[in-house]
Amino acid sequence: QVQLVESGGGSVQAGGSLRLSCRASGRAVSSFSIGWFRQTPGKEREFVATISRRGGRTLYADFVKGRFTIFHANALNAVYLQMNSLKPEDTAVYYCAAGPSGVRLTSSSSPEYWGQGTQVTVSS
Repeated sequence: QVQLVESGGGSVQAGGSLRLSCRASGRAVSSFSIGWFRQTPGKEREFVATISRRGGRTLYADFVKGRFTIFHANALNAVYLQMNSLKPEDTAVYYCAAGPSGVRLTSSSSPEYWGQGTQVTVSS
């Protein structure tokens, strides 16, 4: 059984930064494609960023390009999401997800495993 645990969320002012971490237990995080999604009340969960199993390929939603970076920390069995230049519209619960290697996790229907989510609040 694979468990994903997110951390690093919190409250920050617009223009600030946060780094979210997604730690895996049960299997190496490098066994999966990893994705970050986010959700606000009343809206569907939306894709934010994804990284391939070996970290060679990344893909970002247009609304975070140039501001967010997804990367591996294999020694810690973790994937991070560095979020810079945060905006109030980035306020959401952020979820880490894992899916089959070779699959781009751009849809919320693709992952096999989900974390419990971490709240990010950006104030203006």
